[in-house]
Amino acid sequence: MLLMEKKWWTSGAGDPRCKVCILMGVSDSNADPHKKHSMILVPMDSPGVEKIRPLTVFGYDDAPHGHLEVHFKNVRVPKGNLLLGEGRGFEIAQGRLGPGRIHHCMRAIGMAERCLELMVNRVFQRTAFGQKLANQGTIRQDVAYSRIEIDQARLLTLKAAYSMDTVGNIVARDQIAMIKIVAPTMLCRVADRAIQAHGGAGVSQDFILAYAYVAARTLRLADGPDEVHLRQVALLEYKKQMSPKL
Repeated sequence: MLLMEKKWWTSGAGDPRCKVCILMGVSDSNADPHKKHSMILVPMDSPGVEKIRPLTVFGYDDAPHGHLEVHFKNVRVPKGNLLLGEGRGFEIAQGRLGPGRIHHCMRAIGMAERCLELMVNRVFQRTAFGQKLANQGTIRQDVAYSRIEIDQARLLTLKAAYSMDTVGNIVARDQIAMIKIVAPTMLCRVADRAIQAHGGAGVSQDFILAYAYVAARTLRLADGPDEVHLRQVALLEYKKQMSPKL
């Protein structure tokens, strides 16, 4: 029987230094939802592994690292390549995703700070209608909201990181889910305001703002889309609020 699996967004597969990939797939469809998946090491030069094409993200290709479409056609590897054991793929993934999501949010906050810095510098340089943009009320509101939202995201991220360190990923999962929603959305808003203040220059390659916006918008999909995290937060809130009444 011919088996063909296609994997989009295989990050790093385009780098010539990439010799091995970690493939996660369903190994037992009848198992408990958290034990259906396994992870296995697949050498990139295995027969049947084919790099199809690099994928762009809003036109950016991130070469040579890249995000590739990869096909796996009847690929066979030794059983010893299985990581930890059958059915432990979800467990491995969750162990990485908690700290990984916090790392994403930390970088988003840092990028937002850079966008705000560029915005403030720009509005003191540009003049419109006879005065510096910095004197415009709408600009001042944009700067103020950006500072408020950055600091809100920072405090929530610090709280999530502290909880992860002290009580672990499982107990802190609601806070981790919240920051994964808050930080990328915040960066989208701050970058958008900075782009607006820069005018046409904001969408050009002369500033990092366009790329910052792309990175922020992409992050709302990476490591779980917003909708998944919102569902998690809501279900945990139901549990906290309703459990004493049940």
